[in-house]
Amino acid sequence: MSLLSDFGIFTMGMWSIGLGAIGAAVTGIVLANTDLFLSKPEKATLEFLEEIELKTLGSEQRTLKAGELWEKNGAVIMAVRRPG
Repeated sequence: MSLLSDFGIFTMGMWSIGLGAIGAAVTGIVLANTDLFLSKPEKATLEFLEEIELKTLGSEQRTLKAGELWEKNGAVIMAVRRPG
């Protein structure tokens, strides 16, 4: 009789572990593929972009303010913030 009751406890434990693993997997997939808990990015203002110092990549090393690019004609600027 005690063997039967031990089997029931074992089965209940296996179901609990299985359901917990499935729940953890679903939670992991949802969190990895959505931005539910990430902070929203802040949009850069024009004043902030004008003051950014840009450096040239060629052999001639030059530094200029981003606002100089669109003083006379339009320019397309892509701002990328790298960590660190």
